[in-house]
Amino acid sequence: MLTKRQNLLETIRGGKPDRYVNQYEAFAMIVPNPYMVNSPGPVCGQGPVKNAWGVTNIWPEGTPGSFPIHDEEHIVCKDITHWRDYVHAPRLDYSDAEWEPFIKEAEKIDRNEYFATQFIAPGIFEQCHHLQEIQNCLINFYEEPECTKELIEYLTEWELQYAEKICKYIKPDAIFHHDDWGSQTSTFISPDMFEEFIFPAYKKIYGYYKEHGVELIVHHADCYAATLVPYMIEAGVDIWQGVMTSNKIDELIAKYGGKITFMGGIDSASVDRPDWTPELVEREVRKSCTAYGTKYYIPNTTQGLGISTFPGVYEQVSEAIEKISKELFK
Repeated sequence: MLTKRQNLLETIRGGKPDRYVNQYEAFAMIVPNPYMVNSPGPVCGQGPVKNAWGVTNIWPEGTPGSFPIHDEEHIVCKDITHWRDYVHAPRLDYSDAEWEPFIKEAEKIDRNEYFATQFIAPGIFEQCHHLQEIQNCLINFYEEPECTKELIEYLTEWELQYAEKICKYIKPDAIFHHDDWGSQTSTFISPDMFEEFIFPAYKKIYGYYKEHGVELIVHHADCYAATLVPYMIEAGVDIWQGVMTSNKIDELIAKYGGKITFMGGIDSASVDRPDWTPELVEREVRKSCTAYGTKYYIPNTTQGLGISTFPGVYEQVSEAIEKISKELFK
């Protein structure tokens, strides 16, 4: 029997996996580090929290994740033409001693069984609209393109410094990087605009990780982004996690399988709901597994971590995958 790590590699390489990669099972997720500890996110159901960028986030109970508060008081960058007055990157000059406890935790991971995986969020596009508010951000792509590019370059340079620290101290096998680029039905900006503004940043960031020993790049975007897959591939993304069914996953696998793997296909909204049942979960999982096959596809709810909004859903999905996997891998 293959290890979880070996089985994932067989899946994404079109080899001979002996079962489905069951959701996040192959990734030993590393979330805390000195920066993350000093830039906390909100706790579900509790009050708002301001992070190191000055963005105030809140995670209401019964919702799948946190989001910034964007009333006039809380918008960080109130004028993109003066973004330098508002946006100040957090420090990254933490000492070896401050990194030491996180290094020790990373060293406990069995890297024969798992990919030691550094979690990173938000991404470049998300950080842009977290700082500005989504509508203001999208308007500024059109009305203030040069200032928007300056801000993106600033964020990219900070991410590259962060990447240097992660590679030096944690030495991850994989990166799990959030950045949602669309709604359920469309990207937020056109592919041409994505190529002009966002793609250069990711080519640098993901290129850095690959050049410094990171084997896998997993990009989370639980949205429609089918038109951006060629850019993901060129930027070095190995697995697109969060791929929703609106992306016509079967067509993407047929066209791009072997260049990128698709992880998702079980829309969280279809199963992660207050009236969920084991029967509903199995039906949705079975639908996806039979539709998308056994290579270049990892069945997974589209949420960007191994959790669910409603207790028990994630575990029930894993149970259904294991059951169906035994039927399809004979």
